[in-house]
Amino acid sequence: MKILLDTHIFIWMVVRPRRLSQRLYDAILDPTNRIALSIASMWEMQIKYQLGKLELPASVPNFVTTQMNINDIQTLTVLDEHIWALDNLPLHHRDPFDRLLIAQAIVEGYQLASTDVVFRHYPVELFPG
Repeated sequence: MKILLDTHIFIWMVVRPRRLSQRLYDAILDPTNRIALSIASMWEMQIKYQLGKLELPASVPNFVTTQMNINDIQTLTVLDEHIWALDNLPLHHRDPFDRLLIAQAIVEGYQLASTDVVFRHYPVELFPG
């Protein structure tokens, strides 16, 4: 199974794991699954951290790199086809980071793990539970 983590899911996985469903937590830890974090999420965390809107137990580079290594999470880079796929998404939601995650999940065939209910309005496969 391929799962793309929304930014808040990645953060919760570390600082508030009880907020995750048991099914998602188990899926993240299952070594047979391919878990990814988008460059867009890293960018979003860095911006929010610098603005004082995000508190983490370490700097963003340290936090992200450490957790990706510990949990065997892969980096999903942003490709031109991800950008072009945005053209086919309706404007239910105007958050550019979320829209890019949706486009990436669709193009790359990932299930998107998020608790953001607006994602249900898009043609993206969401991780259940």
